[in-house]
Amino acid sequence: MYTPKHFVETRVEALHGLIRAYPFATLVTHAADGLTANHLPFELVGEVLHGHVARGNELAQLDGAEVLLVFQGPDGYISPNWYPSKHETGREVPTWNYAVVHVHGRLRVIDDAAWLRRLLETLTDHHEAGQSQPWKISDAPDDHIEKSLRAIVGLEVAVDRIEGKFKLSQNHPARNRAGVIVGLRERDGDGDAELAAWMTQQEESKP
Repeated sequence: MYTPKHFVETRVEALHGLIRAYPFATLVTHAADGLTANHLPFELVGEVLHGHVARGNELAQLDGAEVLLVFQGPDGYISPNWYPSKHETGREVPTWNYAVVHVHGRLRVIDDAAWLRRLLETLTDHHEAGQSQPWKISDAPDDHIEKSLRAIVGLEVAVDRIEGKFKLSQNHPARNRAGVIVGLRERDGDGDAELAAWMTQQEESKP
C-alpha cells in the first residue's frame, strides 16, 4: 500500500480500533485461478481474527494460504473550498480522505462445531447488543442451529503484519484541517459525520 509519511498510522490501539469499528473486511488471496476477493465480517481476538464462510466458498479449501484483509473505515470527498488557504492563494485541489487497515497473515480453516458455535455466539452478542431485545443463538431451535453449523467452516488469521493509512488531511496546516471538519459537518452526507469524527479524534490524539 502506498503510504506517504504524513498518513502512516502505527498505533496498535488505533489500528485495532478501526477493525472493531468496521469489522466487515475484504479478504484477498491468490487461488489456483488467480486473485480472489471475498467479503465477510471478522472478530478481533487479541492478535487473531475469527470469521466463517459457507463450505462451498473457495476459502474453505485454502487452509494455509497467504491472505490480505482490508478493513475500510470512513471516507469522503474533500472540497478545496473548505481550506482557508484556497481563498488566499487558489493553490488547492480536491482530494479524498479515508482510513484503512491492511492485515497480512495465513488462513487457518477450522472444522469444529463447538468452536463455530462460540464464534457465532460472540458475533451475535456483539452485534445484537444495541437491540431492545437482542437475538441469541438459543432463540433458534437446536436442530436448525446444528444444520447451520454443518454448512459452514471457521476461519482464523493470525496477524503477521498490520499496516494503517489514515489519510485525514495531515499534510495540511491546522486551519485547513479545521476547515475540512467544519465542511464535512455542514455537508452531512453519507459518512461525513463519521469522517469528521475520525479527523477530530486524530487532532485530539496529537502529542
